[in-house]
Amino acid sequence: MKFGPANHEERCSEGHSSASTIATIEAALSADPDIDSSAIEIRMLGPVVLLEGFISKIEDREKAIAIAAMIVGWENVHDRMLSRFPMQG
Repeated sequence: MKFGPANHEERCSEGHSSASTIATIEAALSADPDIDSSAIEIRMLGPVVLLEGFISKIEDREKAIAIAAMIVGWENVHDRMLSRFPMQG
């Protein structure tokens, strides 16, 4: 199966539900051992994926965006995550 922007649009127009897109992204985020996705929420606004919630590392933001983009295409990912970095002693 090929993911990408054109393919995503085709699938959405054929009834590919937002719930299944969200579930796919959530599963992919959970499967990556290098990212803490416990505070990241995923919502859909039409064909656009909204990544919301909190991240604790810059790398988590980059990985979450890249994972979502592999599924829906770069232009369909909107980052609204907030940084919550641990306090430096």
